[in-house]
Formats: sequence, structure tokens, C-alpha cells
Amino acid sequence: MSAITRAAHGDGPGAALNDGLICLERHLRHLRRAPGRLVNAVLLPMIFVLLFGVLFGSVIEVPHGDYAEFIMAGIFVQGVMSAVPGTAVGAVEDLRNGLVDRFRSLPMSGAAVLIGRTLGDTVLRALSCVAMAAVGLGIGWRTHADAPSVLAGFGILLLFGFTMAWLGALIGLSLGDPATASSVPSLLLMPVLFLSNAFIPLTGLPHWLTVAAEWNPLSSVVGACRDLWGNPAATTGHSFPGDHPVALSLAWMALILAVVAPLAIRKYRTAAAR
Repeated sequence: MSAITRAAHGDGPGAALNDGLICLERHLRHLRRAPGRLVNAVLLPMIFVLLFGVLFGSVIEVPHGDYAEFIMAGIFVQGVMSAVPGTAVGAVEDLRNGLVDRFRSLPMSGAAVLIGRTLGDTVLRALSCVAMAAVGLGIGWRTHADAPSVLAGFGILLLFGFTMAWLGALIGLSLGDPATASSVPSLLLMPVLFLSNAFIPLTGLPHWLTVAAEWNPLSSVVGACRDLWGNPAATTGHSFPGDHPVALSLAWMALILAVVAPLAIRKYRTAAAR
């Protein structure tokens, strides 16, 4: 995009969002032509609900609560984290399939492609949450809060998915190879996922490991969902992460977005200019 064209169109937040929504529409149209991505985004999370909720629920006990209700927030978070490798691969493919060459001559924001990609992958995560919720209700998961609190919990989930999508875009653009971008994010995030309160109560862990797990950003998101849904938390006692999961989860996501999104946009612009 030439400097004159960019100046005429504008490259501020409003222009970037407007162009990003146009790219989102394009992204959603492509999803209709690739139903396999929809099946993968919906079917795999449903299998995880059955696996963890039924099999693990028969051997793991949660103090003062039901494991099916305890585990659901963790499975939801795991499901939305699947946006990371998907967005990583998608960002690399956008650079390789000629999309950037077609967009370069248009009067559009340089961040639009990434905004459309991350919003589109967040829509996929929303569909997977609907599927997981349906299976979760079937295995005994229930919420014990009013409708606004339940909706706020799902809102935090989708915001987390949007944040993870930007992280995936940064990882993919940094690696530059689709095969590597599909595998490295899982290797990086798996220890973070299991060193959290997603799947097990933290009451039986050593103190130093408990502190690390409590301050894990994933633990804050999981704890926020459980708190808003009225599901058992199985906390280890009074601590700042345990007492303020909603505020801490929002703070973590704001911090991650503030760091990751500008870096991803800069990486994209550098790669697109080559």
C-alpha cells in the first residue's frame, strides 16, 4: 500500500476495525467451503468433554462438589486454546497463498488481515463452546448462577479465545512454516495447561507448585468461569488469585493482548513487505 493511499484511507483503530470486519466476512465465507474445519472445531472438544467428564470423573474426587461441574470450565478453556495452532497456521498460509499480494495494492489497514483472522477463529471457538455445553449438560454439568453471570463467564471464555488467537498469529508469523506452526504452540502451551487448576484440584500439590499454578493466567480464566457459573472451585485457601479470579483474568488478558497484538501486526507488516 502506498503512503498516499494509506494517508487517504487512514490507518487508525477505526479504519483497522472496519477493514478487519470485511476480512472476517471473507474468512467466514471460506469456512462454509471447508466444513472439515467446523467438524474439527466442534467434534474434538465434545470428545474431550466425554473423556474428562466421564472417565476421569469416576476416579477423581472434588471437595464439596461434583467433578463434572468442576471440570467443565477447564475443558472450555482447553477448547478455546485450540485457536492457537489454528491461527498460527492460518496466518502463515495467508502470507503464502498470494492473499497479501492482492491486498497490498488496496487502501486497507495493514492490521486488517490479522483482525479478521483472529475474529474468525473466535467465532469457531464460540461454536465449539456451544457443542461442549450441550455435551456437558448431558453428563451432569449445571450452572448455579443467574443468566447474566453465566453469560459473563462465556464472555470471558471468548475474550480468552480472542487473546489466544493473537498469540497464535504471533507464533505462526515468527516461525514462518505451517508444519512447525501447527505443532510448536501445543508443545509450548501443554505445560501451562496442566500446571493449572483446569483438571485437578490444587489442594494436594506442594506449596511452591500451588503458588505457581494459582498465578497461572489459565487458572485465573478457569477460576473466573467457575466463580461466575457457581461451580465448585476446590481452592487451597485465601489467596489473591483465588479470591479475585475475574479481575485477575481480565488483567492477564489485557496484558497479553497489549504485548502480543502489536508484535503480531509488526511481524505481519514486515513479512508482507518482503
